[in-house]
Amino acid sequence: MRVPYTEIKPHLVDLFRAAIAAALPEAADAPVEIDHPRDAAHGDYACSVAMKLAKTLRRNPRELALIIQAALPASPLVDKTEIAGAGFINVFLRPAAYQQIVPYIFARGDRFGDGRSGQGKRVQVEFVSANPTGPLHVGHGRGAAYGASLANVLAAAGYEVAREYYVNDAGRQMDILALSTWLRYLELCGIHVPFPGNAYQGDYVRGMAQMIFNAHADRYVHEPWRVLDGAPDFDTAPDAHLDQLIANAKTLLGADYAYVHDLVLTEQLGDCRNDLLEFGVEFDQWFSEQSLYDSGIVQRTLALLEKNGHIYTQDGAKWFRSTHFGDEKDRVVLRENGQYTYFASDIAYHLNKLERGFDWLIDVWGADHHGYIARVTGALQALGLAADKLSVALVQFAVLYRNGQKAAMSTRSGEFVTLRELRREVGNDAARFFYVLRKSDQHLDFDLDLAKSQTSDNPVYYIQYAHARICSVLAQWGGDPALLADTDFTPLTNAYEIDLLHRLAEYPGVVDMAARELAPHAIAYALKDIAGALHAYYNAEQFLVDDKTMRHARLALITATRHALRHGLALLGVNCPDKM
Repeated sequence: MRVPYTEIKPHLVDLFRAAIAAALPEAADAPVEIDHPRDAAHGDYACSVAMKLAKTLRRNPRELALIIQAALPASPLVDKTEIAGAGFINVFLRPAAYQQIVPYIFARGDRFGDGRSGQGKRVQVEFVSANPTGPLHVGHGRGAAYGASLANVLAAAGYEVAREYYVNDAGRQMDILALSTWLRYLELCGIHVPFPGNAYQGDYVRGMAQMIFNAHADRYVHEPWRVLDGAPDFDTAPDAHLDQLIANAKTLLGADYAYVHDLVLTEQLGDCRNDLLEFGVEFDQWFSEQSLYDSGIVQRTLALLEKNGHIYTQDGAKWFRSTHFGDEKDRVVLRENGQYTYFASDIAYHLNKLERGFDWLIDVWGADHHGYIARVTGALQALGLAADKLSVALVQFAVLYRNGQKAAMSTRSGEFVTLRELRREVGNDAARFFYVLRKSDQHLDFDLDLAKSQTSDNPVYYIQYAHARICSVLAQWGGDPALLADTDFTPLTNAYEIDLLHRLAEYPGVVDMAARELAPHAIAYALKDIAGALHAYYNAEQFLVDDKTMRHARLALITATRHALRHGLALLGVNCPDKM
């Protein structure tokens, strides 16, 4: 009896249903669920139906388990069953069951691992979305690697995925960058204005100032006293000092302020886009915050919240009653000076997302935004929208270590390690893989020395080397791997082969789980396990043996393994070298 891999689980369910119908006819319609146990020592599958029937039938669950076990029809796929715990029925399969994974993988090719659990639902993943105020640093890199890998996993699970970057091009931070650049430009023109400590300090600011000077010489020069007019002392009121300088710059430059603002935005956004493209991270849309104001949706959103009774006025400002939705305090959406807050545009942005028809929104935020979740979901509820359509994945900051020394990162001080520098040092593959090695909300220490090492301790090297080993064996053989699809797989019975078959059979379920739980790190761990099983097999057995049936069976198994490794590494944005 040859049961296709995809039908093994339904086949086992049918066996249990038949046993219940024969031995416990009063429970013949009981639902039967089986799944993989957490501990492989407990078998390949476990069924808990006896415990569920115990309440209905008012009988001891272990007694029911024994009755069901005794009535199970014989199957060429089942080696044995055991009763465990309060009444679990553990199922141990014969090698023939897992051997069917090989022809299944051949039929799927590099699409092995793809599933249909997403059912074509439209999901938007918004990630990175760093203020375009300077080069991306290694902290941004983790959000980029996580978001890109998550989007790939969701697509593999059958979702229709849209990848989006939210460009904060309308806020105070862009004004600070424009001011910083203009002040550096004034320095180039021989005009000295004390440079605020809370302005942007990096060399990239001087570079943009030089661009303005080269193009326009002293066209934008103004006297220092005019630049500082009305600004409070920096030491006592640093934020107010900076805000007054920004206001003065807008007044003095007039229409030319837009030129400075647009130049720094274009330069930094272009640098960010190129950096991400080189990192293998692409977006379907770069969404402008300013467009929310231009379209009127920010005003429309607040009007709707006010109509629903969730906005009140106090001290000249408008507040959203976010405490009604679990937030620690109410939040300002319109300041007394008539300026909208970031929160106001964020509410409008999420309304815009849902109006675009997405079934599921996934926001990838830094872990320091944890408190922001309640107010955003609360705002969706206040708008009469389904807050459960929004999921927020939090990404902890990555800390870079070089030679055991912690590197400081700060875009404002200029003392940051850029994503580009990291990629140049360790390569894209190691960077992408190491970033997703931990669950996103767990702290990550990025060990540069390990990432650059060519040893089995380096997980990305370990996995890529497994792929290269397979390619080497197939090259030595010299045949066409596609012709191995109809091989006799019954010789695959030793412990190394069974272990590898198990790992491959589990992989599609890992992809499905990773999509469901927003956990691409699970793919990294599955790949490590598959690679480990392959290396153990490689070290213990010969593949190019004289016996043709055995040789082809083993070559088919490692070819199937190559498909799985390629699929998983592609999800994580990592290359598969044929030689190392």
